[in-house]
Amino acid sequence: MNNLVVSCIGPDQAGLVDTLSKIISKHQGNWQVSSLHHLSGFFAGVIEVAVAKDNSEALISELKAINGLSCQIEVAEPNMPKAASNLVLEITANDRAGIVQEVSSVIHNQSGNLIKLVSSQASAANSGQDIFKAKVQVSIKEQSIDELIAALEQISNDLMVDVSR
Repeated sequence: MNNLVVSCIGPDQAGLVDTLSKIISKHQGNWQVSSLHHLSGFFAGVIEVAVAKDNSEALISELKAINGLSCQIEVAEPNMPKAASNLVLEITANDRAGIVQEVSSVIHNQSGNLIKLVSSQASAANSGQDIFKAKVQVSIKEQSIDELIAALEQISNDLMVDVSR
């Protein structure tokens, strides 16, 4: 069995997910995990697919041939050791250029591995100020959690971190 990581981008149009899912199903692939988005008129998605080795080449070829969609596909080899702790953080701050870089650098410098980041921008209800919101999943040793949270909170006085485990 191969695990494929499929990354696709192209102008959004009705039926793209249906097309992807039909091709994956046609080659007996199992759609496992995905993140699909509409961003500024484009479809952007990442999909993990489990497929028999014998069907992998045909599936890859057909996915790459979808008209109007650019797909990059990699065969995944799980190589990450199991982490002692997976931490989910919800981060809120005034939005500004570079905030994702600041957050990711702190996580890296505290020996954490950023597993997942989902971010958004919204207007604050009272002031109309742009607010950055992110939900991040971090793999980190249990004994390093408090140091990571303290370091994140030091980024700026408007940054708030809520923790769930």
